[in-house]
Amino acid sequence: MSINRLFKATALILISFFLFVPSSYSGFDMRESDSGENRLLFSFFDLRDRESYVQLTNIETFGGTVHVQIFDVSNNCNENNFFDSYTGNDTHVYNLRDIQTNDTSPSGVVLPDGAYGFVSIISVDPTTGEFDNDENRIIGNFRILDNNGYEYRTNSVNPFTSGPFDLFGATHTFNFNTEGDITFSDIVGLTFRVDFMETGEIIAADILENFAAFEVDILNESEVIFSCRNVAFSCINQESPLQESLLEEINSNASASVADFEYGINNAIPHSKGGELLCPGNNISNGVVSLDRIGLNIENNREFIGYIGLNNGNQRGSMDGIWSPDRQATENEG
Repeated sequence: MSINRLFKATALILISFFLFVPSSYSGFDMRESDSGENRLLFSFFDLRDRESYVQLTNIETFGGTVHVQIFDVSNNCNENNFFDSYTGNDTHVYNLRDIQTNDTSPSGVVLPDGAYGFVSIISVDPTTGEFDNDENRIIGNFRILDNNGYEYRTNSVNPFTSGPFDLFGATHTFNFNTEGDITFSDIVGLTFRVDFMETGEIIAADILENFAAFEVDILNESEVIFSCRNVAFSCINQESPLQESLLEEINSNASASVADFEYGINNAIPHSKGGELLCPGNNISNGVVSLDRIGLNIENNREFIGYIGLNNGNQRGSMDGIWSPDRQATENEG
């Protein structure tokens, strides 16, 4: 066993002590939207035989403006966006199937059936439309209803610790099990560039520049580590004509055999939509997944956010943010 994997084994043994619980709910959230200090939130959405809703609340007593950006993976992650206004203590739910503004007017954004990706919402200066850390604070959550009867629901995530330019931790982990007859998974990775200084926007369409590559390992209940393949997360799917170019770019300074926006865990808990697996050939049904960063284009404030969804293909589903111990430590030190 290499020194790197030996250190990882020790760390994951400690993590597993806390994470193995009799539930299909998994992981620990990164900084969630209920912290009361957020001016930027991210949510996952999916309209592939699913309905998706993003709820936003302005927790200030005064009004504010937000910039809503929607990125569709199947459309090369090109941005759809609009601005919206909120009064004090105001709440609105965006139905991604029929997106209306807070005053019920058409937003101007119409997503095709089968669209999926992520939504970013930023508090902005109402005059300039640019991010301003003095603007209104927001909280939010998202909800995904699958036609098979299960539901994903969790808080939207703010990836930043103390400011808009902190980089994410080097390791991300989540636990999983098959309690409640869990049989399917959705491991989603949001990769993007933060462009506050120039435009006050989130940028995801430059796919060849926005990616995060990871070495994947699974720790079973006996605390044995199983090595998996290296994978990359980017705002892309297997049908994209940019697949080959993206892998060439990633492998110029790292190593990954596949790049995608979403994955299943392994053969025991495959992807809900029949997609790629983090660990093909592996059949562990209860364990901890470690995503150890090996490559990231970190210039210009690029970020990664991960979600894990587990479901039984029928009535039971759960979703949570993927935990970053490095980031958690940074927050605690701050």
